[in-house]
Amino acid sequence: MKESFFVGTYTKKTSQGVYKLTLDTETNTLSKAELVAKIGNPTYVAKSKRNFLYTVDQKGADGGVAVVDLNTTPAKIIQHAVTPGNSPAYVAVDEQRQLLYSSNYHLATVTVYKIGEDGRLSQTDVVAHSGKGPKPEQADGAHVHFSDLTPDNRLVVCDLGTDEVYTYDVSDDGKLTEVTRYKTKAGFGPRHIVFTKNGSTAYLAGELGSAVEVLNYDEQNGEFTHLQTISTIPSTWHAHNGAAAIKLSQDDKFLYVSNRGYNSLAVFATSSDGSLKLIQNISVEGDFPRDFALDPTESFIVCANQNTDNLTLFSRSKENGKLTLLEKDIPLPEGVCVLFE
Repeated sequence: MKESFFVGTYTKKTSQGVYKLTLDTETNTLSKAELVAKIGNPTYVAKSKRNFLYTVDQKGADGGVAVVDLNTTPAKIIQHAVTPGNSPAYVAVDEQRQLLYSSNYHLATVTVYKIGEDGRLSQTDVVAHSGKGPKPEQADGAHVHFSDLTPDNRLVVCDLGTDEVYTYDVSDDGKLTEVTRYKTKAGFGPRHIVFTKNGSTAYLAGELGSAVEVLNYDEQNGEFTHLQTISTIPSTWHAHNGAAAIKLSQDDKFLYVSNRGYNSLAVFATSSDGSLKLIQNISVEGDFPRDFALDPTESFIVCANQNTDNLTLFSRSKENGKLTLLEKDIPLPEGVCVLFE
């Protein structure tokens, strides 16, 4: 079987934008990367069911979202939805309401767009956060790092700068209304969050705390309550580290977190109450693994190492969740986001 995936990148050195590769699940190899769209710093990407790719976009002094039509050959950039200022850090598609959400780390904003029939975007709302946390990375204010849907179709937003997780109601026309806020431990730096299938448990990655908070989620009121905090790195590691991407297997049995600094993927097993146990911490064979993804069969993981310009391919045991290195040093410039089709 051949599975294609996209990689979003920074374009500070040799990268030119968004690339596409193929994973051959029979030979356990990756194809050579091919450029899909020439875009400035498309560090995160999301794809709609109608085959449009939405990417972070830095166009000169303006930042926002680019729209790539994948229905044509070659793919065509049809819109740069940008405004003055820094580009966002995350984008997510809401298929039910045909909305797109972008999270801007530097501007501390969540922007909502309506997706038109032609795939193009029109802004419907923007909310700004304020506040700060105790660590140097938080001293200059709020930093919205993530906004995506909860299992009950609210919007959950991680603010790394204020140590808060916001829950918003979303109207059909793309307006946000704050419902609740959850406060993490000071200096935790919430970055990304994932939910179990039944929606009752969430796993929150803390970039600055190099840890995961296990949270119970109440769909009645949108509130989170703390269950457990567990480190993603060994207690003997004292150099800099930042937890980054967090992914949960489809059966909810295993959780994966990338460590930038310790340069590993931490593997956790879940228990019946949602709590975690660390079962593996495997080297990514590169530097600064900002993101990774499980393939559709969940038998493989592809990891992007930003600073060493390489991808790493692992096989994954569905029985015990553990990873085995298959291939390293796969060339990919400034890789950040990995997205399987």
